[in-house]
Amino acid sequence: MRSAPSASSPGSSPRPSSWRTRLAALGPGIMMASAAIGGSHIVSSAQAGALFGWQLAGLLVLTNLLKYPFFRFGPQYTVETGRSLIEGYADKGRPYLWVFFILCAVSSVISAAGVGLLSAVILNSMLPAGLAVSAPVTASVMMLVVWALLIAGHYKALDGVTKLIVAGLTVATVVSTFVAASKGSNIQPGFVQPSPWNLATLPFLVALVGWMPAPIEISAINSMWIKAKQKLSPANAADTLFDFNVGYVTSALLALFFLAMGALVQYGNGEKLEPASAAYINQLVQMYGRTIGEWSRPVILLIAFMCMFGTTITVVDGYARASAEALRLLRGRSELRSRSVGLWVTGISVVSLALILLMQNQLAGMLKFAMTSAFVTAPVFAWLNLSLVSGNRHLSGGLKALAYAGLVFLAGFTALFLANLTGLVG
Repeated sequence: MRSAPSASSPGSSPRPSSWRTRLAALGPGIMMASAAIGGSHIVSSAQAGALFGWQLAGLLVLTNLLKYPFFRFGPQYTVETGRSLIEGYADKGRPYLWVFFILCAVSSVISAAGVGLLSAVILNSMLPAGLAVSAPVTASVMMLVVWALLIAGHYKALDGVTKLIVAGLTVATVVSTFVAASKGSNIQPGFVQPSPWNLATLPFLVALVGWMPAPIEISAINSMWIKAKQKLSPANAADTLFDFNVGYVTSALLALFFLAMGALVQYGNGEKLEPASAAYINQLVQMYGRTIGEWSRPVILLIAFMCMFGTTITVVDGYARASAEALRLLRGRSELRSRSVGLWVTGISVVSLALILLMQNQLAGMLKFAMTSAFVTAPVFAWLNLSLVSGNRHLSGGLKALAYAGLVFLAGFTALFLANLTGLVG
């Protein structure tokens, strides 16, 4: 691995940490949280609670814990070397870089289309009946807003918007969950508690674990956001890791709150659960209205919209940066230009909108393919992230042990999923 000046303070000694410098460093970690708090939280986590109550809470905690090192290695590698994780992948070999680039290019448009369509459906639900239009029209306007925001404001606008979204989302989610808890259980007499620990529920568990808190490639995207942040406001390693930890812990805790939302309002209430994302969110909103009062409907809708709109913005920007960086390295160019990122932002926005307009009925299958691809490649990129920082003297023995445990967890879960998919098990 080539050495490089510390990204924390080019050409000078890093500033000592203080609360002022830590707060100034906030940004990339919050964006990562915004990217994560989308379908994996408002849909998968809430459905986990609605279907199985609190039984999967331990799995959520375990998944976030065992994936923690692989996401942390992104900011650690970047702030201490001045290079992105994607540059590290390139050092490991072009095949890894090609796999990452293809995964990013495919996931970018499918994920952006999926979260964009869901955002549009939720936004339509928030509008008065007289102002409601079709989801494709709303999606077109929303994707135009996302594109304009990223093209005109670049990283600085993204930084500010995501902080507001995540702060508002966190407050609204916590308050709504505690209010629901104060109303007591909705479990009907004679309800038989189902078990999630069987092969029939494996596809659901794969979706829950695979995108919790986010696909592993988000760690590389986070490293790109850190490079962009360092150009505006250089931070030392301690402050950068503080930002990461704030974002990661926020995402992990909100996953539990969303599970609680499903468990408190929907679990055992006798109503059949809607499997589709948009229909499920509408069902969750209706149940909250009946359980804790009509005032809660717009609040839950606002939570859902902030989840998905924040994810849409960060998905378009993050995948654009990662794809542009991977292509730059494949072409042997010396540096990433903002024009290249802008072209990718435009391309992802246009293609994802085309998917919404022309193939919205096929998006569920496309998202399943993207999720499966990310899940299957997760152990590979987790290992790559570990290998890039394994010789780092700042890496503790405990963190290394947790990373190896995480590798075993990811590889074992992937092997079980593939065995079930091919009919070898179950």
